[in-house]
Amino acid sequence: MKATSLFKSAFIYTLTSAINSAIPFLLMPVLTRYLTPADYGIVAMFGVLLSLVAPFTGLSVRGAIARQFYDRDEVDLARYVSNCLLILLGSTVLVGGLFYLLAAPISRVTSFPLQWLWMVIIVAAAQFVNQVNLTLWQVQVKPVQYGVYQITQTLLNMGLTIWFVVSLGMNWQGRLQAQVIAFGLLAGTGLYLLKKNEWLKLELDRDYINNALRYGVPLIPHALSNVIKTMVDRIFITSMIGLSATGLYTVGYQFGSIIGILEESFNIAFVPWLFERLKRDIDDEKTLIVMFTYLYFFVILSLAVVLGAVAPWFLAFFVGSQFAGSSKFILWIAIGFAFSGMYKMVVNYIFFVQKTYILAWVTFSTAAAGMVVNYWAIKNYGALGAAYSFALMNLLTFLLVWLLSSRVYAMPWNLHRQSSKEADR
Repeated sequence: MKATSLFKSAFIYTLTSAINSAIPFLLMPVLTRYLTPADYGIVAMFGVLLSLVAPFTGLSVRGAIARQFYDRDEVDLARYVSNCLLILLGSTVLVGGLFYLLAAPISRVTSFPLQWLWMVIIVAAAQFVNQVNLTLWQVQVKPVQYGVYQITQTLLNMGLTIWFVVSLGMNWQGRLQAQVIAFGLLAGTGLYLLKKNEWLKLELDRDYINNALRYGVPLIPHALSNVIKTMVDRIFITSMIGLSATGLYTVGYQFGSIIGILEESFNIAFVPWLFERLKRDIDDEKTLIVMFTYLYFFVILSLAVVLGAVAPWFLAFFVGSQFAGSSKFILWIAIGFAFSGMYKMVVNYIFFVQKTYILAWVTFSTAAAGMVVNYWAIKNYGALGAAYSFALMNLLTFLLVWLLSSRVYAMPWNLHRQSSKEADR
C-alpha cells in the first residue's frame, strides 16, 4: 500500500496541508491577543460572505476542468481552461453589480462594514484563479507544486497580517487587507503560470462554455448548501447572540477543522487515483476500494474523537484567556468534519459520471433543514447548538449522498453479499 501513487500523493498533500495549516494556527495566539472577540467576529463574517459569493464567481466550473482532464485526448484543454476564465470574468462583473445594489441590506444582516464589501468580490475572483492552478496540478498528480503554491499563498497572507495587525496596529482591517493583497498577488502569479505552462489559449468556444456551465451551474445549489451548513451558524450566532460569541465559536471551529484539513488533503490525492481505477472498471479493484473506504470511515471518526478529547487541553495556553470558552465547540466540530470526509469518499462517484445536477436536491434540502435546526439549536443551547447542528447535518448529508451515489454508480458496498457471490462461483 505504501508503494501506491495514492499513498505517496496523500502523504505529500497531508504534509503540505499540515504546514499550510500550521501557519494560521501559530498565528492564532497572536491574533487572539491583538483582536477582541468582536474583531474576530468581523473577520469570521468576511469568511462567511466570501464562501457565499465564491460559487457565483466562476459559477463552480473549476470542477469541469478536472473532469475534462481525463478526456484530454478529445478536448483542447488549454482552450477549455481559457473559456472557464471568461466565465469567471463575466460572472464576477454580474456578482459585483448585484453586491453594489444590495450592499446596505447585506451589511445590516451580517454586521459587516458596508465600505469593505468590495473586498469580498476581489478575493473570490482571485481564489478561482488560484484554484484553477491547484486543480491542474492535482489531476496531473503533482503534489509538490500544489503544496508549494498553497504554502506560498498562506505565508504571504500571514506575513502581511502580522505586519498590518501587530506592527501597524490596524486590527481587523489589517487582517482583511492582508487577504486581499495576498490572494491578488498569487492570482497574478497564477495567470502567469497558466500562460507559461501552456494552459491558456484565448479562443472563444461556445461549446466549451456550455459544457463547463452544464457541469458547474448545477453545482451552485450544492456548493451553497455546503456553505449554508458551515456558515449559517455564524450568521445566526451573530444576530442572536453577538459578534463576541461568533469570535469564540470561530476559534473552536478552527481547532475542530484540523480533521477537515486531514480529510480534504486525502481527498485531493484520492480523486485522481479513484477516477483512474473507475475508468478501468475492474470488479476486484472496486471491492478493494470499498474495503479501504470502510477503513477510512473508522480512522477519520476515531481521529475526530481523539482531537475532541485532547484539543481543549492545548487551548488553555494557546489562545488568550478571553477565548477560553472556545474549547466546548471542538469535539462536535471535529466529528462534523469527519462526516464531511466520509461524504467526500462517496460523492466522487457522482462527479465521475458527471451527474452533478442530482446532488442539488439532497444537499440543498439538507441545508434548508439545517437552517431550521441551527436556529432551534442556538435558541435552546446557545452557540454550542451550532456545533451540534454542524455534526448532525453533515451526518445526514453523508448518508443521503451515499444512497444517491449507489444508485448512479454500482459499487460492491455490501461486502458480505459480495463474498457470498464469490463463494458460489
